[in-house]
Amino acid sequence: MATAKKAAKKPAAKKPAAKKPAAKKPAAKKPAAKKAAPAKKKPAAKKTAAKKPAAKRKPNAAFMKAMTPSAVLAAVVGASPMPRTEVTKKIWDYIKKNKLQDAINRRLINADEKLKAVFGGKGKVSMFEMTKLVSNHLK
Repeated sequence: MATAKKAAKKPAAKKPAAKKPAAKKPAAKKPAAKKAAPAKKKPAAKKTAAKKPAAKRKPNAAFMKAMTPSAVLAAVVGASPMPRTEVTKKIWDYIKKNKLQDAINRRLINADEKLKAVFGGKGKVSMFEMTKLVSNHLK
């Protein structure tokens, strides 16, 4: 009887091996399900694209508020009150006009005498640090 039980177990072990190809068939169906999923995403993208032209982007009031530059910053951008965005534009105009952007690493700005005063005495400043240092000179 013990041999009969072992004989019964062996064919059962072969059946799961036979089921493996059956498992591959549902895997073949999965790509068909994936093709249907992107089709659902496309109409959602069209809805968001349709909303963007309808609602115009409004500028942040904090950026558009006119601020007076300090005397040190006024030597570079001018003394009249202007928004932060305009101050940044004028500083970049000054940097490009005087060729102060580093030739190798374009993210760095080589300060001349006027900009050293604005940057707190630093000779080289990254463009991201520049905005932080300039904001200290705006009231």
